[in-house]
Amino acid sequence: MSTKNPCPGEDPQASRQSWLRCSLIAMASAVLLVGCASKDNRLTNLRENPPNWLTPFRIDIGQGNYITESMVGQLKKGMSREQVRGVLGTPLLIDPFRNDRWDYVFKLRRGDGRQDRRRFFVQFKEDALESWGGDPLPREGGEELLPSRPAR
Repeated sequence: MSTKNPCPGEDPQASRQSWLRCSLIAMASAVLLVGCASKDNRLTNLRENPPNWLTPFRIDIGQGNYITESMVGQLKKGMSREQVRGVLGTPLLIDPFRNDRWDYVFKLRRGDGRQDRRRFFVQFKEDALESWGGDPLPREGGEELLPSRPAR
């Protein structure tokens, strides 16, 4: 008994290959769709915490006056405003209502999202330095606070 080809003029072996190819594509599509529907959180975790090599480089941005312990060590009561400006630099804020106080602010926004903010003030009385204080100051060098990134 011979099998008849439903389409005359078509090669039965080519028809089988076409059917096999279509079924392989259908199975591969089913496997891919099942993979997309799984409850695995790997893609979500990858989206939220991408590896370091996958994220764009973001630089550290430092703004304001960077003041160290050695700079504050040079301050002495009775110094003039010009002398204080020579040691610490130009203040970021001079209150127009309280001209006897200068505020120095340093803000560092790191590329990884962390932020650090330091405030320091000097107080004058009759144009002479009276007192100073503020947040804890970094030691000389201040590598933990200055903008820097390890080489990749």
